[in-house]
Amino acid sequence: MKIQFLYYEDCPSHEQALQRLQRVMAEEGVDEPIEVIKVETEEQARKWRFIGSPTILLNGEDIVPPPPAAQPALTCRVYQWPDGRISPLPSPDMIREALRQIIQSR
Repeated sequence: MKIQFLYYEDCPSHEQALQRLQRVMAEEGVDEPIEVIKVETEEQARKWRFIGSPTILLNGEDIVPPPPAAQPALTCRVYQWPDGRISPLPSPDMIREALRQIIQSR
């Protein structure tokens, strides 16, 4: 499994998001390295299809696929949790579900 964590430094939630990803991985027994990628330019944002910070990719796929019209940008990201709340971080369950789907598809 390839795990990539993309962030834009001006967004304050990236450190907490990385810690959350690491914690959920430990809880799920996933012992893979995390490639941490700092997105600093619009060109990098386009290359990574980065719609905001933080973004977690598993095998190249966003754990929360963005809407088709979403444009790459150096910006902060928001996530809508299953209960309807808006957060600058994906919920632990969102991360857990994405990890489990990859594990089950092996």
